[in-house]
Amino acid sequence: MAGYTREVARRMFAQEFRESNLSFKDGDDQYAPQYLLTPTGAKVNRVFIVGTLIEKEDIGTDSEYWRGRVTDPTGSFLIYAGQYQPEAAQVLAECDTPAFVAVVGKPSTYTTNEGDVLTSVRPESLHIVDGQTRDMWVIETAKCTLDRIKALDSASPNSQRAKEYYDPDTKHYSSMVSQALKSLKETY
Repeated sequence: MAGYTREVARRMFAQEFRESNLSFKDGDDQYAPQYLLTPTGAKVNRVFIVGTLIEKEDIGTDSEYWRGRVTDPTGSFLIYAGQYQPEAAQVLAECDTPAFVAVVGKPSTYTTNEGDVLTSVRPESLHIVDGQTRDMWVIETAKCTLDRIKALDSASPNSQRAKEYYDPDTKHYSSMVSQALKSLKETY
């Protein structure tokens, strides 16, 4: 597999992730990577999230299939892990809630019969972390989000596509970042 490089895991808050619904492939081949384009112009093949695992449930019928809810200061992510994510499924099975967790995974979208798009994350890795790690993630994610908001005015293809598809309200996403940072001040 010469030339294979893993996609960078993008940081984003739950609110922006949940408001993302534009999935596409780069190329026509069946192995072309799948992406999710967010309202601030992030082209996401992998996502890096850190938050509080507040609930978990084995929803599998024939084998273990875990669903978890991970919250950050802006909302929550749904994560699903089963036989194809054995390490992540094992961590979900064994850890107690609430717990701070770090997750790297693939974004997944599902369109309901009503046409709503639901987003979730399929974890590639899931680790229990401490509160300081979570706080650093909030700060770094805020910085990344503000950088993307500023870049929306650039001529980059992802920014242009996000503006055309979502017509994002930059004040809405700036306010989301402020809310996330404010939650840290309340903690200390």
